[in-house]
Amino acid sequence: MSTKRQSSRLAAQSSANGTTATNNDVETPKKKQKTDTPLKEESEPAKNDVAKSQDLQVGDEIPDLVLLDEDENEVNLRKAAASTKYLVIFAYPKASTPGCTRQVCGFQKNFKFLKDSNTTVFGISSDTPKAQKNFITKQGLEYSLLSDPNKKLIGPLGAKKSPSGIKRSHWIFVDSVLRVKSIGISPEISINSAKEEIENFIKKEKSKDNSEDDVKEESKEEQKESK
Repeated sequence: MSTKRQSSRLAAQSSANGTTATNNDVETPKKKQKTDTPLKEESEPAKNDVAKSQDLQVGDEIPDLVLLDEDENEVNLRKAAASTKYLVIFAYPKASTPGCTRQVCGFQKNFKFLKDSNTTVFGISSDTPKAQKNFITKQGLEYSLLSDPNKKLIGPLGAKKSPSGIKRSHWIFVDSVLRVKSIGISPEISINSAKEEIENFIKKEKSKDNSEDDVKEESKEEQKESK
C-alpha cells in the first residue's frame, strides 16, 4: 500500500509541474555547443584582413622602414621619400646576373634625367651589402642599392616570389605616397616605363601650376576692374 501511495504522489507532483523526467532533460545542455561554431567562422576573415593590410597599395604612404645600403649605412625609407619629390625603387632578383645588370645599367643611363627631375633612385634585392657594393663598382652606378634579405619592403610591395625569389618590379612614390606599382616586368619595360611615368608626373605638375597661375591672374584682373 505504501509503495502505491508514493507512486501516486510522484505522479501527482509531475502532473502539477507539467514536466516528465526523460532522457531529453539530461541532453538539454548540449544546445550550448552550437554557439561555438560561428565564433570560429568569424575569426578566419579577421586573419585574412590582417594579411591583406600588410600589402602596400597605390595611395598608401611609404612604410617607416630602415634598410642597409651597399656601405651598410642605414637608410630610412620614409625620410628618403620626404627629402625628394619623386622616389623610384626597382627590384631585381639577383645582383650581377644578366637581366639584373641590364636593369641597373638602364637606370644608370637615365640617372641624370631622374636626378635633374628631383627623383631619388634605389635598387633593391635580397643580396648582401657586399654583393651590392661589388655590383655598383662593376657597373659604375651613381645611385644606391639596398639590401632586403628578409623582404621587409619587397614583401609588402608585392614582389616576393615563392619560395624565396623576387619578381622584377618598380614603384614610384610621389610626395611619399605610392602612385605607380609595376610587378613582374622585363628589365627594358622597367627602365623605359619608369622614365615615362616620371615625365608624365612632371607634365601634370606643370599643367597644374599653369592653371593655378591663370586663376591668380584672373583674380587680379577682377580686382582691378572692381576698383
